[in-house]
Amino acid sequence: MKLADGRRVALHYRRGKGLVEQHYSPRAKAWTVPTVIYRTTTDACQGIHLRTKNGTVAAIADFGPYCYDGEPPTESLAAVGVGDLTDWSVDVTRNFDGWERATVSEDGQRVVFGSNTTLNWSRTDGFEGR
Repeated sequence: MKLADGRRVALHYRRGKGLVEQHYSPRAKAWTVPTVIYRTTTDACQGIHLRTKNGTVAAIADFGPYCYDGEPPTESLAAVGVGDLTDWSVDVTRNFDGWERATVSEDGQRVVFGSNTTLNWSRTDGFEGR
């Protein structure tokens, strides 16, 4: 996904490792070394969904031991990266069917992860109640 300042960010599943992040700097003209932002050995479920506004990147990803067989995830991630994208806030909800959407506020200060319930993140407080 391309950010407003020209950087790009990519998250992908790496089997046996977990959720991996890389970002591209147009200034350095290079991608960073892949960094695991959530470590798990369970299978990846569905896709990874990214949203960004004003330098804040929100991601939704799911993992579970039998996702390839159609079972629901056992680990549902909500992740947020800001600034230089080297430090990510990650919240894991266990045995949950996954977040359906992530909405980033126009100023990039808040993210709401939604499904039948909501999870809030802010730049000042991180994940609400976690």
